Amino acid sequence: MSDDVVIVVVAGLVATACGLLGPFLVLRRIALLSDAVSHAVLPGIVAVWLVWQTRAPLPVVVGAAAFAVLCVLGIDALRATGLMASDAAIALVFPALFSLGVLGVTRYADGIHLDLDSTIYGEIAFVPFDSVDLGGGVGVARAAVTLAVVVLLNLAMVTLLWKELKATTFDPAFGATVRLRPQLLSRLLLVAVAVTAVAAFEAVGAILVVTMLIVPAATAYLLTDRLVVMVALAVGVGWVGAVAGHALAVTYDSSIAGAMGLVCSACFVVALLLSPKHGLLTRRLRRTTPRESPAPRP
Repeated sequence: MSDDVVIVVVAGLVATACGLLGPFLVLRRIALLSDAVSHAVLPGIVAVWLVWQTRAPLPVVVGAAAFAVLCVLGIDALRATGLMASDAAIALVFPALFSLGVLGVTRYADGIHLDLDSTIYGEIAFVPFDSVDLGGGVGVARAAVTLAVVVLLNLAMVTLLWKELKATTFDPAFGATVRLRPQLLSRLLLVAVAVTAVAAFEAVGAILVVTMLIVPAATAYLLTDRLVVMVALAVGVGWVGAVAGHALAVTYDSSIAGAMGLVCSACFVVALLLSPKHGLLTRRLRRTTPRESPAPRP
């Protein structure tokens, strides 16, 4: 498998993992929380290194999930005071945790071998050089293996909790009435976002993770009114961004992650303008096109 194919596959796995979760974030109007959680997990990575001196995937995911939960609890606690709105609570909690992580990375960068620019921006071009032997001399990109596991975990969660997530997304009050525990489901969703972000940190960076979580889902939101179709479209748009973004980056010798994010954003703009039901241009054309008058009766 060529390096270019590996890069596209890894980006596609990120798009799939994010596309399974993104629609729920968009529909719950907590899209900014994905940015908060993906940044708030950084001190968890540092904490795991300081305590256990390891960057093995499982301890790192546990540490990141712990700080993701801490982020969510902090935001909920500030909102519960009634003194500030949700956006203000988010804007207070996640910069504090992210700053803590930045200080930790800066102070212990030599030991943890974690480059801050790589964590934020990512460098997916280096993914093919870090491989793991699956036996029989078959080498596979480590990021592809990790992200494949995350995709399976996200798919399992969404499949097993589909009815519960759907009900609490569209009608949280009803979900609470029938004891579906919407707050617990919301926190579980955000922990899944945190795990996805951690798995993709070194491969694509936090910025592209947030892009893949929100932009394809927002694009799909404009194209359909059915949740299952929205999830499928979000994954599809992410893959379009992965394939077309890589081709664009190779053509113009530019950042691969940046080109992928740009293509996803372009897909959103096209949907915003030309969506059959919600498109701005489509609605304007419908208003300006004269309706046909009925044929006169003989």
